Amino acid sequence: MKATASFISAEDINKLLESTRNTSPEVVQSIIGKARQKKGLTVEEVGQLVNLQDKFLLKELFETAALIKQEIYGERLVFFAPLYVSDYCVNDCAYCSFHARNKGFIRRKLTLDEVGEQTKFIINQGHKRILLEFGEDQIHNKIDYVVDVINKIYSIRTPKGNIRRVNVNIAATGVDDYRKLKDAKIGTYQLFQETYHRPTYEKLHKGPKADYDRQITAHTRAFEAGVDDVGLGVLFGLYDWRFEVLGLVAHAQYLDKTYGVGPHTISVPRICPAPGVDYKPAYPVSDDDFLKLIAILRLAVPYTGMIISTRESAEIRKIAFKIGISQASAGSVTTTGGYGRKDAQPQFNIHDERSLEDVIKDVINDKMIPSFCTACYRSDRTGARFMKLSKPGEIHKFCRPNALLTFAEYLYDCTTNGITEQGMKLIADYLEQIEDEPMRSETRRRLADIKNGTRDLYF
Repeated sequence: MKATASFISAEDINKLLESTRNTSPEVVQSIIGKARQKKGLTVEEVGQLVNLQDKFLLKELFETAALIKQEIYGERLVFFAPLYVSDYCVNDCAYCSFHARNKGFIRRKLTLDEVGEQTKFIINQGHKRILLEFGEDQIHNKIDYVVDVINKIYSIRTPKGNIRRVNVNIAATGVDDYRKLKDAKIGTYQLFQETYHRPTYEKLHKGPKADYDRQITAHTRAFEAGVDDVGLGVLFGLYDWRFEVLGLVAHAQYLDKTYGVGPHTISVPRICPAPGVDYKPAYPVSDDDFLKLIAILRLAVPYTGMIISTRESAEIRKIAFKIGISQASAGSVTTTGGYGRKDAQPQFNIHDERSLEDVIKDVINDKMIPSFCTACYRSDRTGARFMKLSKPGEIHKFCRPNALLTFAEYLYDCTTNGITEQGMKLIADYLEQIEDEPMRSETRRRLADIKNGTRDLYF
């Protein structure tokens, strides 16, 4: 029997989608009411929500998602930047411009010196987190090269700071390779299933990645290697989004049940046009459905961090930030070595081309706290320890103070155009909302230290 059969059953998902087409309003309301307890939903309950069309119940769905996001993650929004290090790839994925058949694509792999220069550029924007991206190529992108890149990034300092957390998105690999990533002190290991629908997956992929089972069991091998924070995701548009949402929830519940640790993050990218790609999404996801699936995932897996990228427009991101998203890329470039350059092909076209500073201006106006926090990864709040805080909604006790401290760093080190004053007012307002008086007092003291030049303070 396939290793995936125990937690992903296309037959069961399809039956569920069919049987929930006419769910009564009373059942939907009871499910939404249960979700307010922040204990998550079953796959069957999620199936009742994905077919939801009633506008009044949709309003209640969105309001509940916003409430859960607020109660667990608060008003903060964590920012990061992707860094594309090598676009050499032996796979031939129909939707990706790095595909092996793209002979007109000029491949590039960064030297460690180039990695250092790209890192400096990202740091000087104000970022403290990087997500590394590599194509799959055992000649050009060996695991030792990946580790060297991670070590190089951690070594870089500029007057505006340093990268404090490196997350990694590499192809599915073996336990020994994951141990090397663990030893290199990565943050989260991300790997998207792309689509949970096996026939679609096998049709769209050629090369080592075409092995559906290798892909879907990668997180299991990462756990075996001691990597206890993993990220899930699919590329929405490859197959019916409702099927994919149920697949994500089933996968999350399998990891939680098996290892006591659900996904640290769930990403929700929608397919975008890409140079050298003629594939058209077979199941395009409308803006309304995209926002709905974000809200449903927030109800279903309330503890997880949810990530949105610059694939989405500023308008869509603004709404998504409020109904479930807790992490976002900003000021992104999807070209290998592309920061500071305009002459190379991206992996895909982005729709939010604003600088990090411009994104932060809008976030401030929406009364949200831009955060660059990396405290959990340096305080052993990972894996099961993180889950013990995030599942009951206790993680925000650390999140708000740490967000304020890292945002203050950003304001002192990186801002222009008068947003420092706006940001400081926002910090003052949220400082008073820290309920624990000793924590509030200590946060105030540390903010004063940051003003006087101290950096990297966290709880």
